[in-house]
Amino acid sequence: MHVLVVHNRYASAQPSGENKVVDQEVELLRAAGHRVEVFERRSDDIAARSLPAKAAVPLLVPWNPAVRAELAGQLRTERPDVVHVHNVFPLLSPAVLAACADADVPAVATLHNYTQVCPPGTLQRDGRPCTECVGRAPLPAVRHGCYRNSRLATVPLAVSLSVNRRRWWSGVERFLCISAAQREVLVRSGMPPERLAVKHNFVPEPGVGRTGAGEHLLYLGRLAEAKGVRLLMAAWDEIAAGGGVGVPLVVAGAGPLEREVTAWAAGREDVRYVGLYDAAESREAVARSVAVVAPSTWLEAFGLVVVEAMAAGVPAVAAGHGAFTELVEDGVTGLLHRPGESGSLASCIRRIAAEPARNREMGRAARLRYEQGFSPAVGLERLVEEYRTAIAGRYGGGDVPPPTGNGNAGSPRGTRAGRDGGSR
Repeated sequence: MHVLVVHNRYASAQPSGENKVVDQEVELLRAAGHRVEVFERRSDDIAARSLPAKAAVPLLVPWNPAVRAELAGQLRTERPDVVHVHNVFPLLSPAVLAACADADVPAVATLHNYTQVCPPGTLQRDGRPCTECVGRAPLPAVRHGCYRNSRLATVPLAVSLSVNRRRWWSGVERFLCISAAQREVLVRSGMPPERLAVKHNFVPEPGVGRTGAGEHLLYLGRLAEAKGVRLLMAAWDEIAAGGGVGVPLVVAGAGPLEREVTAWAAGREDVRYVGLYDAAESREAVARSVAVVAPSTWLEAFGLVVVEAMAAGVPAVAAGHGAFTELVEDGVTGLLHRPGESGSLASCIRRIAAEPARNREMGRAARLRYEQGFSPAVGLERLVEEYRTAIAGRYGGGDVPPPTGNGNAGSPRGTRAGRDGGSR
């Protein structure tokens, strides 16, 4: 199959699970013999732009006509079987969908968050769940300055969501939700349910697994309010006041709360802040863990670190909402705490560290769950299945012959069945 992947890469200064997922899917497809090309922009490149060009970036968020022209030209030349869209913010824009229509190439889109119904994509405001904009105009997001606590910064996202809503719904053959919990929210918002499929992210074999009881508890991720970092600090202080759990807490990551975490960990023997780990260091740290802690206060659409722990045979302590409730079977592959409650989080951490035999049993169950639902083989099968469904949807349904590799997909390109081929 010939696939063109479209992605705006997030800034490299902070860990991005989405960048990781895109890279892993590209590598998986190529290793299976598929031809994969990437059309991308990088947020890192914004810093090198001139001052006027930087000032113009918000204007490109709702619509980037240059991207439309460039991508449409590439699609007409290369004729891929399908386009797989990931992130389009801030430099690509939904103009990529118009380019797909211009060239009459079917598109699928992975929804890594909630940007289809919430301008910042988090369904959270002031540290609490928020659905004010779901199913309605995103004026509350602007009023509250939900993106970066700025009304001005939120406006381009709100405008893009409003003016491009129908283009997304009509221009994408298959939306790939990364959890059933995410799909449920999007269906309630009014998105077409027949186009929303659940395809969990996969995780590559880590090459290392836990062999002993574990040396530490691990938080691995972005240091941000939505990820529950402050909640974890409060819970750990409660644990420390009660004598601790016998192993330290390792915090690995970067983000807006880095200074606060650094100050909190300074001089403590029960906490180690280690900064940003690379991929190899992350795998080793997970494999040496008693448990991985994922206390997010927002409704995670997936939770990659939990599945990475499963792959290494390590249980998780996670918030009992969002996708975590379908990733973690409470008491079997890990423990779920009451969302936003530091006391409940502290209790779960104590439990998972206090029963080594039970912990090992959970680790074995977690590994089995990974093999059955999140391995590369499962991920590849589901991904190709969705591509074929998208191709069939665009060219009239029914059985679709195997793609030829030259973009023909076993069907003529000339029939758009009345789809919008150009106008914005």
